[in-house]
Amino acid sequence: MTQVDRTSQFQAKLLSPLHPGGESSWAFVVLPKDVSEKLPRRGRTTVDGKINGHRFKATLEPDGQLSHWLKVSKELKDAAGAVVGDVVTLEIEAVEQEPEPEMPSDLAEALAAAPEARSVWGETTTIARLDWIHWITSAKQSKTRAKRISDACAMLSSGKRRICCFDPSGYYSKAFRAPEAAD
Repeated sequence: MTQVDRTSQFQAKLLSPLHPGGESSWAFVVLPKDVSEKLPRRGRTTVDGKINGHRFKATLEPDGQLSHWLKVSKELKDAAGAVVGDVVTLEIEAVEQEPEPEMPSDLAEALAAAPEARSVWGETTTIARLDWIHWITSAKQSKTRAKRISDACAMLSSGKRRICCFDPSGYYSKAFRAPEAAD
């Protein structure tokens, strides 16, 4: 039996986000498409990896172009001895089992108030819960987020275990993308 090598090694430029959202110290890397194609999902995917030899675990975000991007925190940048503009060496491998996603407090409160929805939630897979949470947290306005939480509780209460009509890659809806890089 041949063992498939699930590890991808590549080099990429460490970029600075144009709009860092209050945290100017983080950076990001866009994965090459051929590396993303080896991953099990086009949506959020957790990987074990190394950046310049320093180990990390992170959840890659979809970039809307059928690839992924990695947010590199200041701590990870410092540990890797890298600065924005450097070409870094990365090695990544998808985790065997996606970790349970962190549930947003507003969703937890809504599920606590809807026992039928909470019951179905508990019976769904980790990947399904990751997609539900991704759908809710990807809302750009608080009004939209509140509606999605309400809709999620209604759908779950009716027995629906997976969110439909949601493209976790952002490719068809263009809902997701990598940050815009500063010059």
